[in-house]
Amino acid sequence: MLKGINKLISPELLKILMEMGHGDEIVFGDANFPAASHTNHLVRADGHTIIDLLDAILPLFPLDYAVDYSTVLMECNGEREPVIWMRYKDILTKYPDGDKIVVRLPKQEFYERAKKAYCVVATSESEGFANLIIRKGVVK
Repeated sequence: MLKGINKLISPELLKILMEMGHGDEIVFGDANFPAASHTNHLVRADGHTIIDLLDAILPLFPLDYAVDYSTVLMECNGEREPVIWMRYKDILTKYPDGDKIVVRLPKQEFYERAKKAYCVVATSESEGFANLIIRKGVVK
């Protein structure tokens, strides 16, 4: 055990977060996201929501200051904006560089970007279109 590490962060996830470098991206997939087929680095976070994981990770994870966006979301094809997106904004804006614009990608473009990410975290998030990508920055 370590002090100050949220218990939701598994040893495997902590290792991945430490390995990631500036510009690497991490995907948090909802329960419907095809996580295993979209990555070589899959971390299971069954039983956890993306909101809870963001709250656990962001105190440790510097967001990238060198880009115009802090978050990438999957477009929801004209449906109303998922409520969870506002919750993401509320959490992200508590951290440096978390208040930038949000990039929304069509489903297939999001999937292609996810395949290039350093890691995909498979969650039990039940809200639709909750998939999220964040980009790692540097510790200042």
